[in-house]
This record gives sequence, C-alpha cells and structure tokens, in this order.
Amino acid sequence: MATTLDSAVPAAGGKRATIYRMVMDKHVCPWGVKAKDLLRRSGYEVDDRWLTTRAETDAFKAEHQVATTPQIFIGGTRIGGHDDLRKFLGKTVRDPKAVTYKPVIALFGITAAMAAATSQAVFGTPFTIRAAEWFIAFSMAVLALMKLRDVDGFATMFLGYDLLAKRWLPYAYIYPFAEGLAGVLMIAMVLNWLSIPLALFIGTIGAASVFKAVYVDRRELKCACVGGDSNVPLGFISLTENVMMVAMALWMLARM
Repeated sequence: MATTLDSAVPAAGGKRATIYRMVMDKHVCPWGVKAKDLLRRSGYEVDDRWLTTRAETDAFKAEHQVATTPQIFIGGTRIGGHDDLRKFLGKTVRDPKAVTYKPVIALFGITAAMAAATSQAVFGTPFTIRAAEWFIAFSMAVLALMKLRDVDGFATMFLGYDLLAKRWLPYAYIYPFAEGLAGVLMIAMVLNWLSIPLALFIGTIGAASVFKAVYVDRRELKCACVGGDSNVPLGFISLTENVMMVAMALWMLARM
C-alpha cells in the first residue's frame, strides 16, 4: 500500500523526490547513493534525508512498514527501494538469475586488447601472429584466474558436465591450475614440452564434454568457464574456450 509523505509534494516548476538512506560513520548504503544519482539524472530535485544510526533506521522501517532502505517518495507516494525506482522510471532491473554472455565477452575483449597492446609495445604494431598467440594465452590465464576465485564453486559446476571430472573428482580441482600454468608458459613461450600436452589434454576433454552435454544430450547447463558463480550458458562459448586451447597447442607443436 502506498505511503504518503507531505514533504515530498513536487516543487513548483519541477520534479521533486525525497529519499531516506543510511549514511553512518562506518556504512554508507551503496543502493542509496545509486538511487539518489538516478533521481538526479532523471531530472528530480532530491531531498536527501540521512538515517545516521541503526536505531533511527529501525524506527524508520517500523514507521513505514518496510524491510529495507533506501526508500524513495515521489509526489507524496512511496515508490520503494532502488529497484522499485528503476521500474517506476521505466528502466530495466537486473535479474541475478538471468543467463548472460557479458562476463565472457568482457574477458575476451580485455585479453584481446592486452594482446594487441603487448604486440604494439614489442613489435610496434598490434597486428602480428604473436598478438594472436598472446590473445589465446592471456585468455587461458585470465579464465583460470576466474575459476581460482572459488575453486570449490567451479568444481561443483564443472562436475555437472565434464567427462573426466565425473569419473575422477580431483580433476575438477586440478583443471584451473593446469589451465593457468599452460597459459602462463605459453605467454612466455617456455617449457613447451609441458604447456603443449597440458593444453591438448584439458582442451580435448573439455571440448568433448561440452559437445556431448550440449549438442548430443541437449542439456541446459551453466558453464563453469568463468567460475562457479556465473550465469553463462554452456554452449558455443564454452566450446570455443577449449577449441582455442587445442588450436594453440597444435600451432605451437607445428612450429617446433
């Protein structure tokens, strides 16, 4: 039920909103900061009211029968929190459960830029064969880093589709270290006798696992490629990660 607030009546000649948000010595609510910024960018004059103690915050919640802050009022009516404000303004609200390719696109975009920049610094041009090699090697290293943020979370998701990990569980925990090691060695172009077999082994098993899960069994799974907390769907991108490793290993083998 809407709550009225006399002090939130729109100002003459403009839009006016009142926001109640936590601003304490040891905590400033980030959603309150975002909501205030969104209101200003949407053309509202903002009456910014701080809740500076826990007791003051609890009293406000009890008075307005709400569970969270910030709370925004426009035209005497309570709109709600940050997400409610976005909906009120006709903006999208992020669904934490929605599948997305954004993490992978961002990762490959950054590693491509890193490879081009490194090539520019070393050779004076971003467009070299070495840049393409660095792109794959950088990608392997960063993908490993994403997995290593939470090895157990990665392993749990990985066990859902990897053919070897389902038969030998320790492989799920070894995989991110092996991928990272192969990537770093390929960046330096040293110990090829180790990096090439590593990349071939984990890339081939990974590609076969993804292909079977997605294109043979038709399963809808989340990919562990960027860590166990991702909502990236298992499919073409996941297959690409493994194919790149195999391709890099074969390319290096051919150049030996």
